[in-house]
Amino acid sequence: MKTAFSICVLALSLAACNQNTSIGNDREAQLEAAPTPAPVEEASSALQNVATAIIKPETMSDADVEALGGKAGRCSIVLTEVAFPSFLYEPDGGPGAIKLNGKLIPLTSVGENRFVDGELTVTLRALDEKGNAGSQGMEMIVVPPGAKDEIGYHGYRRCYEGADK
Repeated sequence: MKTAFSICVLALSLAACNQNTSIGNDREAQLEAAPTPAPVEEASSALQNVATAIIKPETMSDADVEALGGKAGRCSIVLTEVAFPSFLYEPDGGPGAIKLNGKLIPLTSVGENRFVDGELTVTLRALDEKGNAGSQGMEMIVVPPGAKDEIGYHGYRRCYEGADK
């Protein structure tokens, strides 16, 4: 009886774990001020004096996405099927954007699923897998300026209203 009660209490306490819409779900959204968008910068200035080894894609907040023009007609790469975007782009040759070092970096399309700004490149590749929610598996390959190796991330593509897939 005591074990069943403990399990019920645990289940109830975890039931609302996915209700917080704050980035990282690590703070109480109703108590925190709305996030401001990250600054938009070119890769050369956003990554200046940053060690290549610590450059990792970051999660974009809703404020970041709005600063880039919103989601309509775009697709994003998310690292889990319930995540916020880590890369936002217009399909069929449109521009993209990634968040690195706390900065939003716009990228120009230079071919199918390949984006650049200076020496920073991002390449997207479809994977032969689908997520539990049916999302197309994707690989995002990031090559920061001066990097000796590329850095690959597996995630999923999510397209929004008006986007050609």
